[in-house]
Amino acid sequence: MEDATLGKALEIEHRDIDGGIEAYLASLGGTADPAPLRAALAGLRRHIYLEEQFLFPPLKAAGLMGPIFVMLREHGELWRSMDAVEALLAAAADTAAVRDACTGLLALLDAHNSKEEPIIYTQADQLLDGAASTELLDFLEGGTTPDGWVASAA
Repeated sequence: MEDATLGKALEIEHRDIDGGIEAYLASLGGTADPAPLRAALAGLRRHIYLEEQFLFPPLKAAGLMGPIFVMLREHGELWRSMDAVEALLAAAADTAAVRDACTGLLALLDAHNSKEEPIIYTQADQLLDGAASTELLDFLEGGTTPDGWVASAA
C-alpha cells in the first residue's frame, strides 16, 4: 500500500470487509463457511479501532466535529450489529436469521461508507501530515485491536 493514499487504503479495506460478508452469504446456498464472515467482522472491528483511535482525533481537532460525531454514532450501530451476528453464529441460529442479520449489517455499512469515503477520507488525505498518514498506513499493514476494546458509542 506504499503508493496508495490513506483514503484509498481505507476504501480498499471497506471492500475487503464487505466481500467477506458477501462471501459468507453466498456460501449459505451450500455448506455455509463462517470463516470469511468471522474474518470480515474482525477486520471491521480493527478498522473502527483505527479510525476512532488514530484518524478521528486529528480530524476533530481540525474542525470536523459534526461529521466525526456522525461516524462515531454509526460505529456504535455497526458494533452492536456485529455483536448480534456473532451471537447468532455462536447459538447456531437458523440460516434465515443469520442471513437477515448479515444483510442488515451490509446495509448499515453501505450507508456508513457512502458518507465516510467522500467526506472523512477526502479530508484525511488533505489534512493529515505525512507522518500521521504513514502511521495509519503502517497500522493497516499489521496493527491489531487491543483485547476488550469497544467502539465509543457501542
